[in-house]
Amino acid sequence: MVDFRVFVEPQQGATYADQLTLARAAEAAGYSAFFRSDHYLAMSGDGLPGPTDSWVTLAGLARETSTIRLGTMVTSATFRHPGPLAISVAQVDEMSGGRVEFGLGAGWFEAEHRAYAIPFPPLGERFDRLTEQLEILTGLWTTAAGETFDYTGRHYSVGDSPALPKPMQSPHPPIIIGGGGAKRTPALAARFAAEFNIPFVDLDTLTTQYRRVAAAVESAGRAADSLTYSAAFVLCAGPDDDTIARRAAAIGREVAELRSNSPTVGTPTEIVDKLGPFLEAGVQRIYLQVLDMSDVEHIEFFAEQVVAQLR
Repeated sequence: MVDFRVFVEPQQGATYADQLTLARAAEAAGYSAFFRSDHYLAMSGDGLPGPTDSWVTLAGLARETSTIRLGTMVTSATFRHPGPLAISVAQVDEMSGGRVEFGLGAGWFEAEHRAYAIPFPPLGERFDRLTEQLEILTGLWTTAAGETFDYTGRHYSVGDSPALPKPMQSPHPPIIIGGGGAKRTPALAARFAAEFNIPFVDLDTLTTQYRRVAAAVESAGRAADSLTYSAAFVLCAGPDDDTIARRAAAIGREVAELRSNSPTVGTPTEIVDKLGPFLEAGVQRIYLQVLDMSDVEHIEFFAEQVVAQLR
């Protein structure tokens, strides 16, 4: 049974209230999780009213939802120091009653770093920092109560840390690592992740990357079924072509382009048929990228007409 989640991009223009409305609708419709991006700058448009911080937002949602899981797709390692990030994630996990999932990536959008005074090192250094952050975060969270944690890295060091607070989930919230890198990404997923995600790719690219990750999992000595494999696709669904065209126009996209690039575009029957090969390739979880956050009926329709067929 495939698991469906809602995934939003609030930097494109959304308030906290917009996100809360959609998160509550996703919870009511039976989606397993509500995820948001971690960005500070719109990729297109004016982005009004401006960005919202991912972990501040998730803290609010933690108190205003009750069952749906909450997470980032994905937190940028360039945005936060690992110690304060460990505290924030652990706190939101406690605030939510243990419903947090934690995606972490190297960061990629240089313009938002320039726009908000965030250093943007070269790619190799960003991956080095990502690795050290994962080592520190998991080290802090798994250090036994009453003991201290120390770490010496090239970019970050920790000395005599009480390693508090602990997350509610033990040993820590599930970690999600994703992307299309051929070597370092699969290795990091095999070492740290409970889930591997690849977003917005075709079937061949997805299959190739899943094989790389599976090989890395095997090399790491992990059980093959110890990692969940997920994907993200843009959502544009409707009962007929007119509705699909209206929803495509609302996000500034062409229907033909969307249909060719995403299996979660079209009518319910069309979507179920197009998802078949992806599920056969090993996709266990799907993040639906919802770009028009005002269209709550969109995710309700998908839950009733598509998710129900694939349960």
